[in-house]
Amino acid sequence: MTFQSYQEYFKTITTQEQTISPYDSEEYVGYVKMNEVRQNRWLKKGIIQTECIDAILSISEPQDWVIITEPWCGDAAQIIPFIIKSASYNSLIDVTIQLRDGDSEIEKYLTNGSKSIPILVVRTKDEELFHWGSRPKGAQQLVDELKNKQSGFEQIKEELQKWYNQDAGNAIQNELVDLLLGR
Repeated sequence: MTFQSYQEYFKTITTQEQTISPYDSEEYVGYVKMNEVRQNRWLKKGIIQTECIDAILSISEPQDWVIITEPWCGDAAQIIPFIIKSASYNSLIDVTIQLRDGDSEIEKYLTNGSKSIPILVVRTKDEELFHWGSRPKGAQQLVDELKNKQSGFEQIKEELQKWYNQDAGNAIQNELVDLLLGR
């Protein structure tokens, strides 16, 4: 699906009664509503770094960028806007969204055996260049530290949200630049 279709999917989940799990749960619909707000905020105010723009502009052959995600994913709401905004600088990049719990390639991109998302897969017509996910290294380090301290789910979510707000999309861009430039 296109990114526009993905955004429309948020509206479908939050405005129509759902019978498909997990969206038949008020809790998950709440996550989707919150993530829609967060995603739209970053789409509006997120700043793409000059180094990231330069790396994107250096792409000289068509690439397919596949994002595997779900609207309930809090990390995705913080990350996908920066991927979308970065890709928009080069018309050679075609971005598609695959829903993890639908017909996706997630089984090829497990993170420590789990279906963690979002995942970004970057390909040319001939080969896979790289894949990235499911969260920036600094965010993952924070989650690991909090889990080691046996912090609860709510505390982890709160601390992770603070991390994303302070980072303002810089870590995902830096990691994307390193991958694009082969560093």
